Amino acid sequence: MKTKTTFYHAGCPVCASAEQNIAQALDRSRFDLEIVHLGQNKARLVEAERAGVKSVPALVLGGQVFHINFGADLGVLR
Repeated sequence: MKTKTTFYHAGCPVCASAEQNIAQALDRSRFDLEIVHLGQNKARLVEAERAGVKSVPALVLGGQVFHINFGADLGVLR
């Protein structure tokens, strides 16, 4: 069974770079990766907050949040 993995970002250069690196690094046979652009899909902000995301870019891997650098606080995306 694959581990659900969600990468949340806002489309900034830091986020775009992190997205590329994560997409290349994750073993797709083990991880089910979904990429969510919160700048374009604001309806998913509540979901990201409930998962524990405080800023983007962030990766939620098997329910655990990993914040990558500090691109933008979620409050800025509202």
